[in-house]
Amino acid sequence: MTATEAARGLLDGMRDGTWLDKQDFPPLRYHVPEVIPEGLTVLAGAPKVGKSWFVLGCALAAAAGGRALGRIRCDQRHVFYLALEDGDRRMQDRCRALLGNTYRPRDRIPGEFTYVLEVLPGQIIATIAEYLRVYGDLRPLLIVDTLGRCLPPARNGETAYGRDYRVMSELKTLAAGSPGCALVVCHHDRKADTGDFVDAVSGTNGIAGAADTVLVLARPRGEPAGLLHVTGRDVPEASYAVSLQGVGRWTLDGANLAEAEEAARARVLTAGLADRSADIAGYVTEHGEPVTPAEVAAALGLDNDAAGKYLRRLAAAGRVRKAGRGLYAPHTPVRMSERPNTLSPPHTQDRGSESGGLFSDTSDGGRGRVR
Repeated sequence: MTATEAARGLLDGMRDGTWLDKQDFPPLRYHVPEVIPEGLTVLAGAPKVGKSWFVLGCALAAAAGGRALGRIRCDQRHVFYLALEDGDRRMQDRCRALLGNTYRPRDRIPGEFTYVLEVLPGQIIATIAEYLRVYGDLRPLLIVDTLGRCLPPARNGETAYGRDYRVMSELKTLAAGSPGCALVVCHHDRKADTGDFVDAVSGTNGIAGAADTVLVLARPRGEPAGLLHVTGRDVPEASYAVSLQGVGRWTLDGANLAEAEEAARARVLTAGLADRSADIAGYVTEHGEPVTPAEVAAALGLDNDAAGKYLRRLAAAGRVRKAGRGLYAPHTPVRMSERPNTLSPPHTQDRGSESGGLFSDTSDGGRGRVR
């Protein structure tokens, strides 16, 4: 066979703009609106930061048709949780901790929530493929917790990057082959601060690079307040303020995603600052409009010169921006896309809030052990 004969047919799949313009593609489907869309998602975070609690909370919210992060309404769907670091007793305890509250302490674990605790060595792809063969038409939510427990070794002559990208590409193909399905893979981070949160995903770039969506969950050790970073090919890129309340219950800090995003900007802005600088940066952020040193001084009980010095330092450090002569303002966020109205008022009684503490009650104190 000549080179010309071998090349015939290679362009059979080429399409033009006229064809593309006539297509009517379905909108992106979300399992947790603005956070977990259909396709392959990687959730990264430090060990013991609370990743398993986070995904279990989302799984139960989806299985019950309740609220993830205490605020975000989810459509009810079948869930398959590959809990590869858990046992039945721990699974029951954690589900009951997330579902129960003082008003409905005996809420049942949803029947749409299914799980396995073990996968045969080298059979993670086959296991997920078999599940999707049976349940794929239900547009389910699948969660692998964690990738490190089932990642196969590299083949002979295969680099670590090649192995990572191969496995993630196979997972991505499985998710794409069942439209409306979401596959979330939990993974550790690099345990190091980076300028780009995507770079925090542990392993080679093949893990994050093959995913449709990347989530990074960050929380200082021993502190409840954290950040959920979201980016991807089709989702709005954003960071949301979240808190770990009670025993493993992740909650959005705000009545909706927009408020949580604003809270995240304020949290990042004041991180590592002394009290006075943090107060001034927080005032600028909350005020929204450009302010003068005199306005800051009047609001916080400073003299004008001191307020001006603080503002200039904050501007030089990139915490606020210079909006004009003698004017300082918060940084304008970059919006990758418009956000649909996917949240309900936080105190509305509905199916989600009736489904248990996971969806309605975030008042209990204390801290649980997390992983």
